[in-house]
Amino acid sequence: MENSSKIVFLLLAAAFMLSISSGIAGATDYQSSFHNGSTGNCDGCHTRKSQSAFKNASSSVTGVPSPGLPNQVKPPKMLLGSDSSSTCLICHAAPLEQKQPSGIFVASNREYLASAGIPPSQLTPGGDFGWLLKSYRWSSKGTGPSDELSSGDRHGHNIIAKDYGFNLDLTNDAAPGGTYPSEKLSCTSCHDPHGTYRRSAGGNISRDGMLVRSSGSYSTSPAPDSAGAVGTYRILAGVGYLPTTLSKEHAFKADPPAAISPPDYNRAETSTDTRVAYGKGMSEWCRNCHITTHKNAHPMGNSGKLTDEVIRIYNRYLSAGNTAGSKDKAYSSLVPYEMGTDNYTVLKITANSDGSDRSGPKSGANVMCLTCHRAHASGWDYMTRWNERKSAIVYDGAFVGTDAKSSASPSAHQGRLSVETRKTYYDRAAAAFGSSQKSMCSKCHEKD
Repeated sequence: MENSSKIVFLLLAAAFMLSISSGIAGATDYQSSFHNGSTGNCDGCHTRKSQSAFKNASSSVTGVPSPGLPNQVKPPKMLLGSDSSSTCLICHAAPLEQKQPSGIFVASNREYLASAGIPPSQLTPGGDFGWLLKSYRWSSKGTGPSDELSSGDRHGHNIIAKDYGFNLDLTNDAAPGGTYPSEKLSCTSCHDPHGTYRRSAGGNISRDGMLVRSSGSYSTSPAPDSAGAVGTYRILAGVGYLPTTLSKEHAFKADPPAAISPPDYNRAETSTDTRVAYGKGMSEWCRNCHITTHKNAHPMGNSGKLTDEVIRIYNRYLSAGNTAGSKDKAYSSLVPYEMGTDNYTVLKITANSDGSDRSGPKSGANVMCLTCHRAHASGWDYMTRWNERKSAIVYDGAFVGTDAKSSASPSAHQGRLSVETRKTYYDRAAAAFGSSQKSMCSKCHEKD
């Protein structure tokens, strides 16, 4: 029995080392399957060196300099990055040469973004954290500096990742509508890096039970069954989740949403939309931190069902001046909604990036936080999907911008070039909108 245990242990160790070596040889495959719905290889995030190796580090930093990453210092907890978000971005930040949307990248390279007029390049449904590094100033008739400034820290969740230039939120001390401290915000505030949360065949979310055998995020993911569970959507954390640096009142009270993404999700939407099939529970999950945001204003969440009139408008509205749409071709990823279901068979059929399902909402659908906001960051204040501070998207047939031939007012382009405006709409052509397109609020509220 003892010998058998040793053999099993050696086989597992060999497989583990093989997975590491093969990952190094083929970085793309390694990165895309690293989590696989659960815990990745330990060496992918942690150093094997003892904490005592860093005891002589300067008190002004969290550790000693490390080659290979910009401004990186060795941190506590034996992470490869200076902090948890920097560790995540070792794989999820785009290298300098990556100037097109690709794979798992959620943050454009900051050197690439250093030049004026260069927009972030990654186009995931959640957005590109690179927008946090882009600030804009313009002249207007406003009475205060806030009327002329769109600072980077307003463009999304201000994760703290020192190695990549992402710093503390300069505006909010805590999550709007809640108490989650800004100084503690990181990738692991939302995503469980160890993937302990899992979805069973019965749809239950838990931190224990059957082993996680695969990601549960994609239309190509296997269904959980008697052989194993799958990970939660984007390894989002659930009930009871509490990073060790936080006090117990910040423990999550809601589980991750039911949602499914197409496997090809980081892409321009020049011809077809990237449709994430949002089922239910997104706003409830966002309220783990944003407890009271919009609660007494715009309806949202599982109880914020779209009215028959809103459904009719959504399915007819295509662009400014064009209300000739039909319910089978009405969907827009600029205004997504929840379908009101946790039936993963339905969600998998719906999620696509090839235009195979463009159907609009029907009875039971609801508005959610991500109907108007990106999850990570966007090119506009408050991480909205379109400019909420001024309702112009297209003016005289062209995207608003300081360089546009027929530019709208400065408060519309807000110091951006037209190419930057276009990038916020995921490289759609101006012709995809009306010649004088205003806010995408019209998708639900524009009257015929």
